[in-house]
Amino acid sequence: MVQLLLAISYIAFISLGLPDALLGSAWPMMYREFSVPVSYAGGISMIIAVGTIISSLQSDRLTRRFGTGKVTAFSVLLTAVALFGFSISHSYFALCLWAIPYGFGAGSVDASLNNYVALHYASRHMSWLHCMWGVGASVGPYVMGYVLSNGQNWSVGYCVIAGFQMILTVILFFSLPLWNKQKQSCEVNLDASHQDKPLSLLQLIRIPGAKEVMVTFFCYCAIEQTTGLWTSSYLVLYRGLSTDTAASFASLFFVGITVGRALSGFLTMKLNDTQMIRMGNSLILVGILCLFLPLGEKSALVGLVLVGLGCAPIYPSIIHSTPVHFGADKSQAMIGLQMASAYVGTCLMPPVFGVIANHISVALLPLYLLFILVLMAVMYERLLKRT
Repeated sequence: MVQLLLAISYIAFISLGLPDALLGSAWPMMYREFSVPVSYAGGISMIIAVGTIISSLQSDRLTRRFGTGKVTAFSVLLTAVALFGFSISHSYFALCLWAIPYGFGAGSVDASLNNYVALHYASRHMSWLHCMWGVGASVGPYVMGYVLSNGQNWSVGYCVIAGFQMILTVILFFSLPLWNKQKQSCEVNLDASHQDKPLSLLQLIRIPGAKEVMVTFFCYCAIEQTTGLWTSSYLVLYRGLSTDTAASFASLFFVGITVGRALSGFLTMKLNDTQMIRMGNSLILVGILCLFLPLGEKSALVGLVLVGLGCAPIYPSIIHSTPVHFGADKSQAMIGLQMASAYVGTCLMPPVFGVIANHISVALLPLYLLFILVLMAVMYERLLKRT
């Protein structure tokens, strides 16, 4: 049963990744259709992020009350409905409205499943779990690129992904009896160490190392989401690629994450979480430096792949080390706090770059990413000292 639930968790993370890169891939066409500035993609991204922040902070309470299985199934259903809403939207305002349920759905499933795997499985499974997210995030842009290259509207791409999500929702709802059995088993095994009541936000922030891990997650998600959202626009507006080619190229970043996390699962058998994170930071640095090189498409492609490979081990390694740093009894609450911090980075930093791109130049993307990377590396080292 434990292995079957792990497989279902993998499927759920595929569904979580499927829509993540759709907006960035389709936006070069969408903003013209809706007659809005290119920077308005950041507004939609911000609304989604606010929803995920709220649901992440509530994940401890929701998981205690309903269990991981129900939270996951309902959250995927919510995102499927939201994506279908995107596909039938005819105005920017409608996109903003549908972004609300999408954000609520994404946050709960992310925090709940991450804690489940961190508590019950080895580090390699955390890497492979997030590899499944990368599979979904890589498939999404390819679907959108295929749709656009065949002369169809971006809405068709969203409709296809919504269909995938509904299939995954059915699978998750059929798996609920398995989650209920596992929940009863865990209640027996963890009852002695589990908190009686959810910790408040103020109590969580006061825990040593909490502030540092919050900033680390803020920076990581800022790098990942800014790259995913603005790569297509960077390639079209600065590098001069066509929209369909840029959409396909942008998926290389997520391919790098996916392949990197598959490899990271094996590397974790030799390297600990700290070593994996430091290695990831170094690869991101090399990738960003490649984006600075004026060598046309080749340097951009290599840079995107390397940034993706560098991002691969960071997120799952920090998540997996949460019970070690903060204790198993606080892990669900801390992971929810970390998810919320990550999505604050998603909420603020991509829109900030949108303003920079709109008023200065989209060419500043590599420099922007470099600044965030340095801050992330410094805060992670401080986290290690505090814990």
